[in-house]
Amino acid sequence: MTPKERAERSAAAMWAGDKASEWVGMELVSVDEGEAVLEMTVQAHHTNGHGTCHGGISFLLADSAFAFACNSRNQNTVGQHTFMSYLAPGFEGDRLRATAREVSLTGRSGIYDVVVSNQNGKTLCEFRGISRAIAGTHFDEGGEA
Repeated sequence: MTPKERAERSAAAMWAGDKASEWVGMELVSVDEGEAVLEMTVQAHHTNGHGTCHGGISFLLADSAFAFACNSRNQNTVGQHTFMSYLAPGFEGDRLRATAREVSLTGRSGIYDVVVSNQNGKTLCEFRGISRAIAGTHFDEGGEA
């Protein structure tokens, strides 16, 4: 099995149970080893009192991209620590894209950066997540390495 195939199978297993990402309206665009891209369109119920995309919605999108990237090796992995910087607002109708990439993986700990941008490529948020591998896998590889 190639690393991309492993990442896709891991993502499919996770997506099947990821009701939060589905509920908010996210779509999994692509996944590969240590990488993931998710998108969503900002709807009226995603906006705050300022008329902009609620920071928690942007965070949820970034956190989900982080989760798919750090779980791409068929090893159960959780977030240990995250940090988000908000740089510009998103608005109703914007198409947000969260692009996650692995920066470092050493032992059971990983570092991932996620950029959330709009349909024009403008960066709205930057997220850093620290992951920790735990026991278990997303699917049985049947002895494959």
